[in-house]
Amino acid sequence: MSKLASTRRPIMGRPRAFDMEAVLSRAVPVFREHGYEGASIDHLKEATGLTAGSIYKAFKDKKGFFAAAFAHYVENRQQQLLERRQGLLTGRERIAETLRFYLESASGPEGRRGCLVLAGLIEATTLESSLHDALTEAVAGNRVALVAMLREGQEDGSIRSDLAVEPCADVLLGLLQGLRAVGKLHDLADHDALIAIALKTLD
Repeated sequence: MSKLASTRRPIMGRPRAFDMEAVLSRAVPVFREHGYEGASIDHLKEATGLTAGSIYKAFKDKKGFFAAAFAHYVENRQQQLLERRQGLLTGRERIAETLRFYLESASGPEGRRGCLVLAGLIEATTLESSLHDALTEAVAGNRVALVAMLREGQEDGSIRSDLAVEPCADVLLGLLQGLRAVGKLHDLADHDALIAIALKTLD
C-alpha cells in the first residue's frame, strides 16, 4: 500500500465533542449529593448537558461514569492538599493544615454537598467490586498520608516519640470523615479550637 493510500484510511472513532475534565467536574457534585445509587442518568444529563447517548458512549454505563468522577475527585483533592501542605516545616503543622482543609470542605454550600469518599463509604457494602476497590484505595491512601505525617512529626520533634502511630492515624482518619458527615447538616463551630483539641492527641 502506498504512503498516500495509508493516510486516507478512516480514523477509528470520532473525537468527543465535550471537555472531559469539565464534564467530570459537573458530575462530581451529583454523586456527592445523591450517592452512587441515588444519582440517576437524568441527574447526570441535567448537570453535564450531555445526552444519554453521549454518556453511554463515553463511559459505557453509570458505573463507568462514577469511576471516572471518583478518580477525578480524589486526584483533585489530593493535589489541593499537597499544595496546602507545601512549605510547612513539621509533621504536626501538616496534620493541622489537613484538619483545616477538611473543616473548610465541611463548611457552607461545599459542606452540604458532602464528600464523595464518604458517600461511597455509606454504600460500601453494595458497591460493585471495582468501585469498592477504588474506595478502599482512596481511604488507604489517606491513612498512609496520616501515618507518614505522624512519623515525620516524631522525627522533627513536633509529636511525642512514644505515640502509637497506627492507632492515632485511625483516630484522625475517623475524625476527618466524621467532619465531612457533620458538615452535611451544619457548619462546625470554631475551627481553631477544634484543631487544637485534635492536636492534643499528639502530645
